[in-house]
Amino acid sequence: GTYPLPEAQLDRFLLQINIDYPDLEAERRMLISTTGADIARVKPAMTRDDLVRAQDLVRRMPIAERIVDGILSIVRAARPTPDSAAHVRDSIGWGPGPRASQALSLAARALAMIEGRHAPSMEDVQRLAKPVLRHRMAVTFAARAKGVTVDKFIDDLVASTLS
Repeated sequence: GTYPLPEAQLDRFLLQINIDYPDLEAERRMLISTTGADIARVKPAMTRDDLVRAQDLVRRMPIAERIVDGILSIVRAARPTPDSAAHVRDSIGWGPGPRASQALSLAARALAMIEGRHAPSMEDVQRLAKPVLRHRMAVTFAARAKGVTVDKFIDDLVASTLS
């Protein structure tokens, strides 16, 4: 069997992207292409050197102070501390650490680069908040009983923090 990873190990993953089952036609193509005598050949999307250069470009991409402040506001507001809002203390069992801020900054810059922009926007931060944060925090049992999910909490947090 498999066991869930501890929080410290989950935190090392940049993103948690939830993927639904494929639609019928996609699953049909997968079935046919992976069970026949001909083995599907995977073509590399880029070389190792291209990947290293892309990573370097992302790290060198400028990021505005207001974007840094937005990232810090979201991540810090998600932590249940004595200074947190009551709904955060009541809803969150454990929150994101400093790696979450680093991940959100790098992911926002990478998205900007992929989309051909020279700097990340607040919209990039908003789009990436759930994939970056959802595995770095947990709702309490009491919050789950009230229907609170991590994704819903993050949506509300982003809306209230960046508005």
